[in-house]
Amino acid sequence: MNWTFRNFKPEIDKLAPQVREKAMEIANQLMEKGGISEENAIQQAIVRAEEWFYNSEG
Repeated sequence: MNWTFRNFKPEIDKLAPQVREKAMEIANQLMEKGGISEENAIQQAIVRAEEWFYNSEG
């Protein structure tokens, strides 16, 4: 199941396209595992996606 995270649209929209896509991928993986709220999933996903982006650029 793909989550939409509509409640977090402003947080997602401010990300660069590559980071946004990776954040959504990570957030969906976290939600599929369960035991995490949408809010925590998206927050963790944004941090991980930004780290991924900076590491891949560097």
